[in-house]
Parts: sequence; structure tokens; C-alpha cells
Amino acid sequence: MRKNTLLTLIGILMVSLVWFTPFASASEFNFGVYTVIPDNQIDKQQSYFNLKMVPNQKQTLTIQLKNDTEDDVVIEPKIHSATTNLNGVVEYGPTNAERDSTLPYELGDLITTEKEIKVPAKGSKDLYLNVTMPEEEFDGILAGGITLEEKKTSATTEETNKGLSIENKYAYVVGITLQETDEEVQQDLQLHDVKAGQVNARNVINATLQNPTATYLNRFEVEAEVTKKGKTEVLYESNKQDMQVAPNSNFDYPIELNGEKFKTGEYTLHLKAKSSKESWEFEKDFAIKGEEAQKFNATDVSIEGPNYLAYMVGLLSLLVVGLLSFIIYSRKKQKKQ
Repeated sequence: MRKNTLLTLIGILMVSLVWFTPFASASEFNFGVYTVIPDNQIDKQQSYFNLKMVPNQKQTLTIQLKNDTEDDVVIEPKIHSATTNLNGVVEYGPTNAERDSTLPYELGDLITTEKEIKVPAKGSKDLYLNVTMPEEEFDGILAGGITLEEKKTSATTEETNKGLSIENKYAYVVGITLQETDEEVQQDLQLHDVKAGQVNARNVINATLQNPTATYLNRFEVEAEVTKKGKTEVLYESNKQDMQVAPNSNFDYPIELNGEKFKTGEYTLHLKAKSSKESWEFEKDFAIKGEEAQKFNATDVSIEGPNYLAYMVGLLSLLVVGLLSFIIYSRKKQKKQ
């Protein structure tokens, strides 16, 4: 067994996590994280847990926590299954995403650990992860991670609630993948709902894509076009490359309207997708109803509202023209008389 310095850092305030890439420097933390790599590690060059196990196997993993500060540090470990965000980025930390219907096991159900652990000042402590594999053998990968975040103190919470300061929270995310066989899993992709929605208060058409298989979709690309139903003219389109989809996960792929208003009617989504191994093609009809179009249009910050200044200038111009016309008409009438 050997010890690796963990390079996976993430700022909790950031919305995405790239697999094992640092988002914050170690100087922004009050503690350090080191993984103890076990003998059944598949790729021993990696500092995350990448394990080959067997059905019903029990194993204890060790993460060493080091505290170089003058105060005790309390850390809260949380385990999550991997998800995919709307940017096509796999996330291994906490999200609001619901469990995908095809996910056979939540990582949090297979791995248990302490709810919190205190690391003494100028000291270190080991955190143990107790893994229990399912009784039935499965092919593919279970992916996720453990988030290690410093617990808020009561003083910090009170100060933040009073609005006296803004606290940047950072956490380490240690990736975990578990597998039992080397059997290659056939990739698949499903298109589910297509409907109007918003991202960052801007109108989009969301296409829900699902990876129902226990394998990553790497180098994932999407080409999407929206037309009126039965027509060929492309109204909205979106192309994106270099994405990745987590095993047994789904995400909403957004097609932006670029400041346009939703219009009621029936539409068709034409979508092509491919990974490094497979490709798919979908066509799905959907409708935008008046109620939802009105609701989203009212809250889209990119839609320009009525130009009241232009209206006022136009109205004033009409009044001036009307007044001049009346004066000219009156003078001609007087002259004639």
C-alpha cells in the first residue's frame, strides 16, 4: 500500500467539478487530505479510489487528514453518487440532482463513515470508509465521491446570518469508483422530456438525456435543432463537444433562445449525439403552451421590455403633426373666408 497526496480540490461555491482537477489551492484550507491506496486499486497511478472488488466483499479504506493550524478542525464527510450537470460535466460532490431511475446502488448505501471527525491542532487523524459490496455481481462502474468540508462554527454562522461577512467555503472531493468485472458495458442513450424552461433566468428548451448504462460516455457531443412541427426551417440550435456523462445519470441539455420570446405552438426537436464509441439520433415532438410561454417570457432577463421612450417620442410626434395640420388648416380656412 502507498500514500498519495490528493490533488482533488473544489470550491463549494463553484457549480461544477472536473474530474480530479484542483479548483482551490491548499493554502485556502485548514486541513490536508491524503488517500492511502489499497492493493486492489486498478490504476495505482491515481490518487482517488479506483477499486476492483467482488460481490459481498467488505473493505476499509483510509483517508489521512492533516491539520497544520493552531486550532482543532472538525470535518464533515459526505458520500454521493456521481451525477451530470447541464454543462455535460460529471460531478462527484453534493448536488440537488435526484437519483436516476437506472442507478442500481447509491454509493452512500454501500459506503459508511463517521458523520464528523475532529482533527487536532498541529496533528493528524485517519478517516475510515467501510465499503460493503452488493451480494449480486454486476458489470460496469459505480462512481461517486466523498466530500470533506470543514464544519461551520457557531460564531461564523451567527456572523454570516447577520450579513456581516461573506464566507467562502471549500472542500476536498475524493473520487471513488467501484467495479467487479472487466466486462465491457454496451453504451446507450435515451431522450426523455423536451420542454420549455429557463437557465439563469433565460429561456431555453430543455432536452432530458439519460445514460442508463453503468459506464461513462466520454468525449460526448450533441447537435440539436428545433423546428416548427412539420417544417424544415431551423428556429433554434445548439452544438456542444467535449462533454462527459456519468454512469446511470441524466441531465437537461439546454437549447438557448438567445433573447427570443417563447411562442405557443407545436415543435420538433432533432438531436444527434455521439460518444467516443457510439452515436445516436432522436426526433421528438413537443408543445409550448400559452401559460408557460407567458410565465417564462415575463421572467427572462434577456428579453427587452417595451421601449416606453420610443412610444412617448412617437406619440409626441403624432401630436405635433396633428397640431401643425390643424393650424395650417385653420389659417387656410381663415384666408379663404
